[in-house]
Amino acid sequence: MTEQIVVIPGDGIGQEVVPAAVRVLDEVGEFEFVEAEAGDQVKAETGEALPQETYDLVASADATLFGAAGETAADVILPLRKAVDSFVNVRPAKAYPGVDALRPETNLVFLRENTEGVYSGHENRLSDDLSTLTRVVTDSASRRLAEYACEFVEANENGSEEFTVAHKANVMRETDGRFRDAVVDVANERGVDTDEVLMDAFATHVCLDPTRFDVVVCPNLAGDVLSDLAAGLVGGLGLLPSANVGPERALFEPVHGTAPDIAGEGVANPAATLFSAAMLLEHLGENEAGENVRSAVEAVLEDGPRTPDLGGDASTEDVTSAVISRL
Repeated sequence: MTEQIVVIPGDGIGQEVVPAAVRVLDEVGEFEFVEAEAGDQVKAETGEALPQETYDLVASADATLFGAAGETAADVILPLRKAVDSFVNVRPAKAYPGVDALRPETNLVFLRENTEGVYSGHENRLSDDLSTLTRVVTDSASRRLAEYACEFVEANENGSEEFTVAHKANVMRETDGRFRDAVVDVANERGVDTDEVLMDAFATHVCLDPTRFDVVVCPNLAGDVLSDLAAGLVGGLGLLPSANVGPERALFEPVHGTAPDIAGEGVANPAATLFSAAMLLEHLGENEAGENVRSAVEAVLEDGPRTPDLGGDASTEDVTSAVISRL
């Protein structure tokens, strides 16, 4: 049966990089692409950033490829992650040959809890002077993430068979303490080695020596911030893909945003979206095709052409055509 992939370009450069990824996916497999709408422009036209039709499509499709949303990002991506029951956000941060990286030895994967923490949505404005935010951490969600992390490192043929838990349990004793204890308990039950690092110390250590880390398991906000920090070590957000993984379905998106300063100019770097497409293929069991796409993108990053963010003068179309030529 032909797999159905929902395609949501969204706003800004999402309108340029997502079609590029669809072209590449079309080169390596037979898929049914269904385009859907979400984001700022849709809200301006209809009053809602995420139409129910889009949500329903994502909840039933085999996989989804999403570009970016602007001011409505929280109203779009958080519900879409719920639509696929995503409990982990997988964010690789790797330096590639040919890219002027601050730390070319960097090769990390962040496994970020994706359902709770401070992103649970429990905020209140109680007075003109006081607002509150309730942080939610459960054993069940933390253990679910830990089970995934154990399976991830056990299947990691080229990397470490352990992972690092980044937390702030010395201050947030009840919430991060619960997270850390649950994750470490599961790892001990599975016979997987772990080490721990305070998230603020991690931010220093990863800049000084990123080879200290391989797979990093984080609470929600920490995973968001620390993976963006790692992007600065490898050449920028234009290189980072991500996967929002659920039990059956998954949503794939580049980590970068809408980049309004270059939107519409045709010079957006499609690499992060193409790497996300490679992850999508692997999620669908198309491992060889996924590796072929990843290798083709890496070859173009090394040999060119390159978009302006990487010091070149190529267009999105130039880079996409070069990747297809490699395939």
